[in-house]
Amino acid sequence: MKKVIIYTDGACSGNPGDGGWGAILKYGEAEKEISGFEKDTTNNRMELKAAIEALKMLKEPCEVELYSDSAYLVNAFNQNWVENWKLNGWKNSSKEEVKNSELWKELDRLSNIHKIKWIKVKGHSDNEYNNRCDLLATGEIKKNRS
Repeated sequence: MKKVIIYTDGACSGNPGDGGWGAILKYGEAEKEISGFEKDTTNNRMELKAAIEALKMLKEPCEVELYSDSAYLVNAFNQNWVENWKLNGWKNSSKEEVKNSELWKELDRLSNIHKIKWIKVKGHSDNEYNNRCDLLATGEIKKNRS
């Protein structure tokens, strides 16, 4: 199984507001940057979208280390929130519909294709790839505002 390292980040100007996401995929010496923009979205949605779009780039099942500064994203998998939501019909512990459930369902589908290790990194600190993803995400917002 190929080993791929992915860094992701999402950003929003206003919450909700204009949003951007960015990701870097690394395989061996190769690196690929991807990014995108959405209007009227939230920061959490952009964090999820970055991970989804990066994972969708993989053409075959891979072993993935996915780095994100989003505790929302990382904890959902590492603390089994997603599994519990599925068991509860995509309802949270308060019996309410899980926010962004369509994105969570897509992430769940992708996580069943790939072997993913979800890793939390500190945002806006000394991780060059997280910082680059932040620039990709915020750059999309700036580019689409003009």
